[in-house]
Amino acid sequence: MSLRDLAIPETFLREIPKAELHIHVEGSLEPELMFEIAERNGVVLRYASVEEVRRAYDFSDLQSFLDVYYEATQMLLHEQDFYDLTRAYLQKIASQNVRHAEIFFDPQAHTGRGVPFETVIAGIRRALLDGEQQLDVSSELIMCFLRHLSAQEAMETLDRALPYEEWIVGVGLDSSEVGHPPEDFKAVFDRARERGFLTVAHAGEEGPPEYIWQALEELKVSRIDHGVRCVEDP
Repeated sequence: MSLRDLAIPETFLREIPKAELHIHVEGSLEPELMFEIAERNGVVLRYASVEEVRRAYDFSDLQSFLDVYYEATQMLLHEQDFYDLTRAYLQKIASQNVRHAEIFFDPQAHTGRGVPFETVIAGIRRALLDGEQQLDVSSELIMCFLRHLSAQEAMETLDRALPYEEWIVGVGLDSSEVGHPPEDFKAVFDRARERGFLTVAHAGEEGPPEYIWQALEELKVSRIDHGVRCVEDP
């Protein structure tokens, strides 16, 4: 069923106040800004043009999206890059009257390339503060662990985050789901809750309903991201 079928005017949807509770800030990178930052940093992309990137975003499954997603992170090297990325996202949602956003970021996608954790979070944080003051968009930041990497690496990422814990409301779990069950990350989620972080997790997106149960019972999350395969388990 489309919005046209519901007879809801697009202008009404655009103008009512909204909250966005699931957004990966790196995944919001528009092709034009991607090329602008890549040129600024001397990074050569595997895409020849903005149009080719747009075609790549017509993905067929989670992994084909992640391939584009991780390629797009390669040019993010400096604090200003993370500021520009986040600021562009906030400007777009402000134009759509989104008044609050809860934003995922993936520090391991950057620290694994040698970008310091503090570079990533400082740029994002500065943009969030400007967004609240200049665009009237409130926000919270959720740090995700990449589940295709080890639980030990997730724990190390949590350690890196502790000096900035006042800037981070919660932790989550994302990336390639199949073959990477939530229960593998129980220890790091236990420690995160002890430090006062809220917890969420991607579960049942492509993985089985059992992953949703694990996220609830083992990770004790307060919110499931996606969870669409719950329909297979009454």
